[in-house]
Amino acid sequence: MRRGRFTEDQIIGVLREHEAGVKTAELCRKHGISDATFYNWKAKYGGMTVSEAARLRTLEDENRRLKKLLAESMLDVSALKDLLGKN
Repeated sequence: MRRGRFTEDQIIGVLREHEAGVKTAELCRKHGISDATFYNWKAKYGGMTVSEAARLRTLEDENRRLKKLLAESMLDVSALKDLLGKN
């Protein structure tokens, strides 16, 4: 997965600036991001603290690992069924 230029701390800082009253266009120009990026950040991190964002990242990583394990076990089961069905 591609890592962005901004850390979660920086993203939350930009969102806090917006909550403080800075206009969206000005924020985007200042930080060199597009409006779409800003609104994606707002949808994902809006109202979060830095610790909550870190917790979200760890949960997403754990979920990714669990999905991979499930897919691998399903492939193993499928391969065993194919093997037993041919005998």
